[in-house]
Amino acid sequence: MCTARSGRPTSAARRRSPRPTKPGFLGNDILGSGFNFHLFNHHGYGAYICGEETALLESLEGKKGQPRFKPPFPASFGLYGKPTTINNTETFAAVPWIIRNGGDAFLNLGRPNNGGTKLFSVTGDVARPGNYEIRLGTPFAKLLEMAGGMRDGRPLKACIPGGSSMPVLPGAIMMATDMDYDSIAKAGSMLGSGAVILMNDTRCMVKSLLRLSYFYYEESCGQCTPCREGTGWLWRVVDRIERGEGRNEDLDLLLSVSDNIAGRTICALGDAAALPVKSFVGHFRAEFQHHIDHKRCLVPTYT
Repeated sequence: MCTARSGRPTSAARRRSPRPTKPGFLGNDILGSGFNFHLFNHHGYGAYICGEETALLESLEGKKGQPRFKPPFPASFGLYGKPTTINNTETFAAVPWIIRNGGDAFLNLGRPNNGGTKLFSVTGDVARPGNYEIRLGTPFAKLLEMAGGMRDGRPLKACIPGGSSMPVLPGAIMMATDMDYDSIAKAGSMLGSGAVILMNDTRCMVKSLLRLSYFYYEESCGQCTPCREGTGWLWRVVDRIERGEGRNEDLDLLLSVSDNIAGRTICALGDAAALPVKSFVGHFRAEFQHHIDHKRCLVPTYT
């Protein structure tokens, strides 16, 4: 977390402050301009919920990291009640290029309604995990090629294109999709944070969903009842299926609980917990049903 404060120094402040040493882009009297800009770093201490903008503000103010009701929005009532701009580092990093080259030039790097570039953090069963900046609209197959393809040459079974809170897509759908907001939405998911999670044919979808469900159960701040209670239900039901104790009604129960969480919480963590469940069951229902019917995994090579 970072906060910044800017402004022109008083004459007394100028007398007290030594001239900045090179390069001198932060602090008092930057490059002799008379302009001050101070940057402060704050530890986030690993709380996932503090990625939500108002929970981040609560944490900065020394309070428990829980989302605020909105409105008012941070742009009018933010840190300590002052108007506050909150954005990702990726967005701020694009500003200098846009200032130098113009907004139209940045938009033209992508495609209509999906302008510019985006950073994708590619991870999972891929040969070269890493961060890749590409133009929006680039085919997913090209991004996968940049990342060295699937590890050990195994086929792509599933992909989460925008971070763990986004709906999973089968590999065949993903390979025919472009990496931009409209294309991914048409395919049935969202770009989200741009964290691309790739899974090959050795991955059990029940086991994968179990890990995701446990994460959101653990990271719920507990403020909203649907999220606090519902995420626990999701994890326990998926865990029951994974352990070979699943019941035929469990799949519909998972979808019902998800529908009763999504859209009923102050922040989007409830939706983040529900969307993976609905998409995993929706696209890979036969694999979940196999767990229930045969009390074992359909993917015996899973490690």
